Amino acid sequence: MSLYTFPTRPPYPIITCCVSPSPSLAPTIPSPPPSILPPTTTATAVPLLTCALQCPHFQSCSGCTHEFNLHRPIIVEEATDFFKSLGVSDFTFDSCRLWGWRCRAKLAVRGSIDNPLIGLYQEGTHNVVDIPQCKAHHPNINAAVEILRQGIRELNIEPYNEDQGTGDLRYIQMAVTTYNTALPAAERYRNGRVQVALVWNSRNEKSSNSDKLNALAKFLWRNGGPRSNLYLIHSVWANFQTSTNNIIFGNRWRHLLGERDFWEHVGGIDMSLDPSSFGQANTRAFDNLLRKLHKYVPYAASVADLYAGAGVIGLSLAATKKCRSVKCIEINKESRPSFEKTVDRLPNSILGSISWHNADTSIDPLSWLVGSDVIVVDPPRKGLDTSLIDALRTISSQKVKPSLKSSSSNIKEEKRPWVLREREHAKEASVQVGRETISADARSLPETLIYISCGWESFKEDCKSLLTSKSWHLEKAHGFNFFPGTQSIEVLAVFKRNLKKKKTGKKKKKQA
Repeated sequence: MSLYTFPTRPPYPIITCCVSPSPSLAPTIPSPPPSILPPTTTATAVPLLTCALQCPHFQSCSGCTHEFNLHRPIIVEEATDFFKSLGVSDFTFDSCRLWGWRCRAKLAVRGSIDNPLIGLYQEGTHNVVDIPQCKAHHPNINAAVEILRQGIRELNIEPYNEDQGTGDLRYIQMAVTTYNTALPAAERYRNGRVQVALVWNSRNEKSSNSDKLNALAKFLWRNGGPRSNLYLIHSVWANFQTSTNNIIFGNRWRHLLGERDFWEHVGGIDMSLDPSSFGQANTRAFDNLLRKLHKYVPYAASVADLYAGAGVIGLSLAATKKCRSVKCIEINKESRPSFEKTVDRLPNSILGSISWHNADTSIDPLSWLVGSDVIVVDPPRKGLDTSLIDALRTISSQKVKPSLKSSSSNIKEEKRPWVLREREHAKEASVQVGRETISADARSLPETLIYISCGWESFKEDCKSLLTSKSWHLEKAHGFNFFPGTQSIEVLAVFKRNLKKKKTGKKKKKQA
């Protein structure tokens, strides 16, 4: 996992920019204040000159790639033209916070005890750039990093040395939760609390340097916990990693102090996320995307959520659209506990079938598509797996006969041993909530595909591949400013399947 994360600036109101031919027509607002995030959530347009990064680390840090016009990266123009060429002329682009948007950060810890460097790698190197005033981070991430820096110095915690494989602390993950029902909604973002995960250079908690780990955790809790003057630490976790490769986390996690469960409210539901689970860095922008996505899913639909992670998208749809069934498919088994905790908080009024499956989407993808009205895909930056693309491209040619069997059965009897093994594993590792849906349409084919993409180049290739198959057409497209200060945008694209026209069966009358 790379540490090229995307920073930007700490305070400001939510903005909404709809793409138009003349982006310069925007009202003016004052420049952002230096550090504290205001509670406002009012939608406002932003002028070009006031949307500057103003970050002291820009020249050396690899996180941000441009300083100006954060509300409208250059790639938006390309996206507008791309979608227009495909018949979608009403592409929109929405921004939330331009500074202080990052609620999840993975940072390397290098340097020395007296001068610890906590930040990102310099472009093209493994030299860490210290970023104490990062303008992308939620301000409480920066504050928690400073407490950590103080603890490293006072407790003689040795930063990791990559060349020698020595040291105590390799990386940290900081994740902010704004879930706090004790505060008014307008104050929750400003007062977010930080879950700190310490990636420790040892095999487990019984290693020789475990005393240092516990001392550092207690230092963080004493100086940032509920009894401190500045209560900003939610919890402290440890991850144990001794590998010499670029993978940040090891497989062993341990909860040390604070609250065990980490909650956030997005897409109309309370979401649980363990530190080992994938979580979106820009919480506010992700919430906006989910609410937009809801508009394209019919009430009581059957949904398959592929690359589902902890199932946030699928569960959000289950709660807000009262789906008949929701299947979440995810390859990372560590996401299961978070899924189960989130399900436990769903409203009792949900009567549909909900399931989570630990499976590889690339193996026998058609088995996950059959029986669903809507397919939601949220792949990694590389895009969709080739086998899934192929299944979607040829879906209109599949011969599907009505059946009362479960939707997990395939079009024809499966005999390939590796596919059968994957199915058996997915079944054993699955979670079923409510009764499994068995109906006459259990072998129907999806008519809507919703593609959420964080990789623009891979999305363009996948999009062209889907459209050239003639099985799908593009109906809507929206962009979201998930990473201000970069040339990355999040795309929500809605495809509809091209259905064959049914023959009327009427015969022409013979002329006398």
